[in-house]
Amino acid sequence: MCVINVTDCVEFTIHNVSRTDAGPVICAGDRLLPKTAQLYVQENGTVSIIGGNATVTQDHLVEFKCVSTAWYPSPSVSWTLNGQAVDSSLYNTTSMADGDSFNSTSILTFRAVRDTTVECMAAVPALKTPQSSSVFMVVVPTDWTVLIAIVLSFAGFALLVLLILGIIFCYKRRKAKEPNYQDELRRVRTQSQLSVNALGQKQGQVNPSFVGQTNIIPRDSGGFQLDYINIVETSGVANSNLAGNGAVDELGFHKHRHATTV
Repeated sequence: MCVINVTDCVEFTIHNVSRTDAGPVICAGDRLLPKTAQLYVQENGTVSIIGGNATVTQDHLVEFKCVSTAWYPSPSVSWTLNGQAVDSSLYNTTSMADGDSFNSTSILTFRAVRDTTVECMAAVPALKTPQSSSVFMVVVPTDWTVLIAIVLSFAGFALLVLLILGIIFCYKRRKAKEPNYQDELRRVRTQSQLSVNALGQKQGQVNPSFVGQTNIIPRDSGGFQLDYINIVETSGVANSNLAGNGAVDELGFHKHRHATTV
């Protein structure tokens, strides 16, 4: 627009402007010095939230990604939740040149509390109204059934491990109390020796006082006579009772004579 005087003006309109039209624009008049203005051409591209609507669990962290494509210059990106501006500390935006335009990616992270309309907006200075994209987030309560099932599963596994460890411990303890082969063999031998000694003490002993003697005496009339003598030791002392039954020699032996004729 060129101002000729206070009451007159001339408007210059460019239709279907492109970035090639960018540069100085000069307006000149017969009685005025030329006026120069700089024309800047900006381009708006597309903006969209990747993934669309979402259903999330309450109190979980959620993440939304907004992509702005084919903008010039690089757009400024902002977010709103239910129409309220989001603090810039909750999202991170990066921009990258793509030929003669720019692409931007912005990632928003926050904790889900209630159902929320999430909106991403991109703008350049020449754009009066930011271009936006929005999705709806549904928040569902925490599924305590699943949580309880997971906890019970871990508890059951822990109890199984403890049971196995207990069985192994009891088996090792019982195994340690059992005698080994050498100890058992030694014990059996000891018991056998004790049994043999006990039997030896219960059996009778040979009487050294009894001596049997058999003599074979031939007979003149034919045949022979068996003369069997019992000799009983009387410990060197003559016994009058024994003397009545048989002869007692001076050494203290009492003899019984039995004769058998054949």
